[in-house]
Amino acid sequence: MTPLAERLRPVTFDDVVGQEHILSDKGALRKIVSSPVLPNMIFYGPSGTGKTTVANIIAKNAGMTLKKLNATIAGTKDIKEVLAETDTLFGMDGILLFIDEIQYLNKRQQQTLLEFIEDGRITLIASTTENPYFYIYKAILSRSTVFEFKPLGHSAVKKALLRALDFLNSENGTSKTLSEGALTALSVSGGGDLRASINALELAFHTSDEVIEEESAASVLQRNYMSFDRDGDCHYELLSALQKSIRGSDENAAVFYLAKLLEGGDLISPCRRLLVIASEDIGLAYPMAAVIVKSLVDSALQLGLPEARIPLAEAAILLATAPKSNSAYMAIAAANEDITRGLGQDMPSRLKNNHYFGEGDKKDPYLYPHDYPYHWVEQQYLPDDLKNRVYYHFGDNKTERAAEEYKKTIREKAKK
Repeated sequence: MTPLAERLRPVTFDDVVGQEHILSDKGALRKIVSSPVLPNMIFYGPSGTGKTTVANIIAKNAGMTLKKLNATIAGTKDIKEVLAETDTLFGMDGILLFIDEIQYLNKRQQQTLLEFIEDGRITLIASTTENPYFYIYKAILSRSTVFEFKPLGHSAVKKALLRALDFLNSENGTSKTLSEGALTALSVSGGGDLRASINALELAFHTSDEVIEEESAASVLQRNYMSFDRDGDCHYELLSALQKSIRGSDENAAVFYLAKLLEGGDLISPCRRLLVIASEDIGLAYPMAAVIVKSLVDSALQLGLPEARIPLAEAAILLATAPKSNSAYMAIAAANEDITRGLGQDMPSRLKNNHYFGEGDKKDPYLYPHDYPYHWVEQQYLPDDLKNRVYYHFGDNKTERAAEEYKKTIREKAKK
């Protein structure tokens, strides 16, 4: 039997829930598709947010021949068969080609579309759950308008679920109702994926009595669906949100994004990200953070999930509430920049293992700092073309200020 989400698929823009930013009367997408010329478009966003539905509505209203390809299973042969139809009667009014999950087409396959897009024989609508600026061939991207589809809010999902319940009652000759608890549980179960929530409702409907209670809904929900793909954008966006929350000293947000990553079953990525945060964002303001976080990460890896969440939460809170400094990160970045520019090719001879360049000739002798008061002596270490370069700037925290003062003091004393 056709899934409920498919039987309920909207046929007009007014039936689509969510995406008001592009589908309202003043929305950019709605205005564009009402114009005489239909542009190439790329729909970007999570699963179950209406990308395919909107493409179907546009095709229906455009009066063009609609061809669909799913890039997860389509090959070059399938693409060429569609392109061949542009020279037949079917292509007289233009072909609207909808490619679902276009990121799965390789560069060569995407390139085959270019000629037909440029001369107007094909109007392309492509959907993707990944960032199009990373996964779609630049020449296609430059000839398309990108629209972002956002995860649906709970109110939008609830509205669609109530509509789906009416449909099921009409279809089955029943008058079942949803308790508020069940409605809430089902609305959050899809994680913004309307298709998942509707399909869960259908299961609850057929396994409940006249009132679908929260317990009935929970019985068909093993766990919340999550927009989570370890190789996809959502994964990296969560890691980015975790680091930015810690950098911004928001321990509550840090714990939240850590929990989402762990709920998705990923243990390694949060561990690695916490380790780098300890040095990149806390750094020399609290050098022991790196040691403590390494210990907590080791503990988490030995424990495994679900217990690993406890030491990792400790690490995230520690880092979020610790003083911050990116001075070490900025120093190595500045040094790397000079290296890529080709600077500092030759170090001072005093730093090399062999200081002899001729019979009995010793140039630029190395001065052993421990032989001098306060274990410091003035001498050049950087290459000549970088001798006055400053990479490290002391941070404005207690630890680095103390180190700066110590450096200043021993130099002043040593010069007396």
